[in-house]
Amino acid sequence: MENVKVILWGLGAMGGGIGKMLTKKKGVDIVGAIDIGAKLGKSLYEVVPGIERGDREDVIVGTAEEVIKPGAADIVVVCTDSFTAKVYDKLVMVMENGMNVITSAEEMAYPAAQEPELAKKLDEIGKKNGVTCLGTGINPGLIMDLLVLVWTGACESVDHIVSRRVNSLSPFGPAVMEEQGIGITVDEFAARKADGTMAGHVGFAESVGMICEGLGWKLDKFEQDMEPIVTDVDRKSPYGFAPAGHVAGVAMKGWGYVDGEMKIEMDHPQQIEPEQVGVHTGDYVFIKGTPDVNMSNTPEIEGGIGTMAMILNSIPHVINARPGLKTMIDIPVVRAIMGDMRDMIEPECKIVK
Repeated sequence: MENVKVILWGLGAMGGGIGKMLTKKKGVDIVGAIDIGAKLGKSLYEVVPGIERGDREDVIVGTAEEVIKPGAADIVVVCTDSFTAKVYDKLVMVMENGMNVITSAEEMAYPAAQEPELAKKLDEIGKKNGVTCLGTGINPGLIMDLLVLVWTGACESVDHIVSRRVNSLSPFGPAVMEEQGIGITVDEFAARKADGTMAGHVGFAESVGMICEGLGWKLDKFEQDMEPIVTDVDRKSPYGFAPAGHVAGVAMKGWGYVDGEMKIEMDHPQQIEPEQVGVHTGDYVFIKGTPDVNMSNTPEIEGGIGTMAMILNSIPHVINARPGLKTMIDIPVVRAIMGDMRDMIEPECKIVK
């Protein structure tokens, strides 16, 4: 079997990082790269810092129209947007050209939560073209949803769930800095929150929806709120800067109600350079049930590496999956790929021959 062939759509912090990870793995080739602006026409190995070409064939960054062709790859990794509506046309383009697709778009981890009609269409398009679509990452995709469900596997019954993630935003790129309002004033934060343009963490509705589906709960109502995390000192990350007195992050909370009772609590304070002000990161799952679960992991699983790895390690499972739209509760347990990726692919599922 030939190597698994991957196209990268979006070469920012996430897409470029996944590219670097892929070059360290056996049995997989990057065969295409898509971006915009100054990166067009240049070598992938030039525009992504730290990625080594070795003896690989060169990959020239092109437009979507130039790179997305029928059967050009086994799978396309799309790291361009956070919202289902914004990434939808890209996913459709990939699937209609007969290729599987994974995206880092947070809402795509469980798109039925906020875009049920688009989710239905994506499922139909995937099935029509015999390919699979998945959204995943560190959160949503693992920490505050799939990990919770894994722990409930040891429970006879579940009464109440608290999922908490205290994390650093520092590894993420400009899009996330904008979504989190890094560097804006408190007044700007309040104005954006009031008019609905302050995104904060994208994914609570998706995580709650995934947990409810996984447990068989019928979600009555979902709510969330956010407050600014204001820094007392200047903080600088690779892609963000927050002067003293400005917003360095967002404290997000979310609640899921089942049968009129609040069953799920989501708690997610995230900011750039938290250690600079003595904030310790970590991931926590507390389940009231039979038996109780109390999981604590500190420091956090680093978000940048975690997101890249979740996408990379999902590649063979997406290729092997039945056609249509999938979530993390539809595919096998994602784990690190330490051997040859080709050994994980079912022969009849390979697209590029």
